[in-house]
Amino acid sequence: MAKEEGINGQEGKRSFRERFLRPLVVPVLSILTSLIIVAIIIVVTADSPADGLEKVANGYWGIIDGAFLRRSGLINTLVATSPLILTSLAVAIPFHAGLFNIGAEGQYMMGALCGTLVGIYLDLPPIIHPAVVILAAVAGGMVWGFIPGLLKAWLNSHEVINTIMLNFIAIALVNMLVRNVFKDPNPSTVQTLPIKETAELARITGRLHWGFFIAVAMAILAWYFLFKTTWGFALRTTGQNPDAADYAGIRYKRWFVYSFVIAGGLAAMAGIMEVQGLTRTLPVNFAAGYGFDAIAVSLLAGNNPLAIIPASLIFGALRIGGDFLQIRAGLSVHIVSIFRALILLFVAAPEIVRAIYRVRAKPDEEAEVVPPTRWG
Repeated sequence: MAKEEGINGQEGKRSFRERFLRPLVVPVLSILTSLIIVAIIIVVTADSPADGLEKVANGYWGIIDGAFLRRSGLINTLVATSPLILTSLAVAIPFHAGLFNIGAEGQYMMGALCGTLVGIYLDLPPIIHPAVVILAAVAGGMVWGFIPGLLKAWLNSHEVINTIMLNFIAIALVNMLVRNVFKDPNPSTVQTLPIKETAELARITGRLHWGFFIAVAMAILAWYFLFKTTWGFALRTTGQNPDAADYAGIRYKRWFVYSFVIAGGLAAMAGIMEVQGLTRTLPVNFAAGYGFDAIAVSLLAGNNPLAIIPASLIFGALRIGGDFLQIRAGLSVHIVSIFRALILLFVAAPEIVRAIYRVRAKPDEEAEVVPPTRWG
């Protein structure tokens, strides 16, 4: 009996290690390797090795201090994390359906536009108005996500090309409408009128608004949807093997569309909450690159909605701490962009990390990052 309990205890520990600790190996080593490479670049380009090492120490400490240790820095990091969580979910959910959504930036823009118009021109009570604004934004993002989903499902048109092109269309369309149709009459500004006070999201402290907690709640709901519901099972089965899904009675083409519609709604929610919680208006050139950073965040998190929360926090810290790196170490803020790109490189090609650190992959980890059934 005692022996059986010991075996069961070992299996429980092994299960915990395999389920929670092993998936962290490649992301953590990817971040570590990226830090080392960036440090080497800084040292090589400095006037002397000693000066380079000093810049590395000051720059890295500047990121930590500016993003987490200062009260205003921590608040700004959480504010930057909110849209990253939602746009990363917009990348992760289609990924589980075997699709690659590069269009989160365009969906983010369309959601911001639709929600802002409702916030400006509709009069509603204070409690109802913010929710209606978010729903309007989500509807706009869903429509924008429906387009590439439909093209993929019924015309087999490649979703990567479609979503990239739709990004350009959305950004140009929103900028054009802000400049020429919905522009604030004040000639000194190129933005819409401010949304009504009843449509704003309340701020908790400083710039931190309720959008952060909404984003975290959406990540938890996305995890539950994917792994605890029959709909999520159908979506994941579609991504793993659409032929098997079709044989089992799952209409996988519908899930292509559904996954993009859900993704569009999530990215749109990120866009409108930036307006409701921060800017209060929709300015021209509102695009902030969250939809593109979301690709790296989602891959770093292994497309797990719960892991997206800390991964978004890391990238949010890099956005805020990058300024401190530039000030304290006298380095270009583009160093942060190099760091983010290296993380994406190593996470997207995990065999590089495993080869460097001689980490053996399990058989089920040897599959490609992108489900091969939906490519080629």
